[in-house]
Amino acid sequence: MTATATFWRPLPNGQVACDLCPVGCRLRPGQEGPCASRANRDGAMALLSYGRIVSAAVDPIEKKPLYHFHPGRDILSVAAPGCNLHCLFCQNWSISQKAGTRTQPVSPEELVDAALRSGGVGLAFTYSEPLVWYEFVRDTASLARAAGLKNVLVTNGFLNEEPLAGLLPLIDAANIDLKSMEDRFYRRICRARLGPVLDAIRQFHAAGVHIELTNLVIPGHNDADEQINDLVDWVADLDPEIPLHFSAYHPAWKMKAPATPPETLRRAYGIARKVLPWVYLGNLKAAEGSDTVCPGCGFTLIARTGFHAESRLQGKPACPSCGRPVPIVLD
Repeated sequence: MTATATFWRPLPNGQVACDLCPVGCRLRPGQEGPCASRANRDGAMALLSYGRIVSAAVDPIEKKPLYHFHPGRDILSVAAPGCNLHCLFCQNWSISQKAGTRTQPVSPEELVDAALRSGGVGLAFTYSEPLVWYEFVRDTASLARAAGLKNVLVTNGFLNEEPLAGLLPLIDAANIDLKSMEDRFYRRICRARLGPVLDAIRQFHAAGVHIELTNLVIPGHNDADEQINDLVDWVADLDPEIPLHFSAYHPAWKMKAPATPPETLRRAYGIARKVLPWVYLGNLKAAEGSDTVCPGCGFTLIARTGFHAESRLQGKPACPSCGRPVPIVLD
């Protein structure tokens, strides 16, 4: 299955320039991009992962994590290999960073049919990095939207403004990683930059896409009180109603730092809750920090055990106890 690549330019001597993401690759004939999604084939940009999937599963939507978007529903979750970041701690490195990952062919039509048969709320493009799977996500999301399904991204947000603007009208919700508020963290640990990620989060928000943010808390790298405060303050300045998830890191790929202690996540939670009403903890054995609680009266709106969610909302995004509006998408 083939498709025409977008957001690239021909250069002299058969080279091509990729304008999809801020990495800005210049590829020689025969050279593949470090994202494993694009390559120079005879002086034109070719798509390596269009119509190929490496993983597919029906997940609870809470697993994305999305806690304020159709709580308790399932969603068909799919991935292609590759990523435009190379985070030393990547928790999914076996599909995002490993060359030669085995894939299976699938068409946009087949994925939409599978999502409809699953009985879930829609399609989630997740596990690796969906933004470098751009053309396939765009084509599939367009068909899914026409079929009445919801489209979800779980993403690092590292995409240029123009391609993102072309995709956002098709996206209903996204969980975006905000790994740190320090550019040096992105440069040293992820081979990326902070600025484009912040710009993308603003762009998602301005487009009216439901967004939730995830911060993977790594001991010794982004877990200091000042670092947590900087992140929380930035989110609050953008929109204090955005849900923020703090997730526990576990040693993976090239990073061998010890796993995040539960008390570190509790400390981050305490800092954030002074400013933000919707803060959650993830990757902990205990269920703490997973319920959605009304900040107005303390009523438990959604009780969670693992990825199971029991909603106590009464068909509308408002607290049934005190009436406070809550930013939860139900339809």
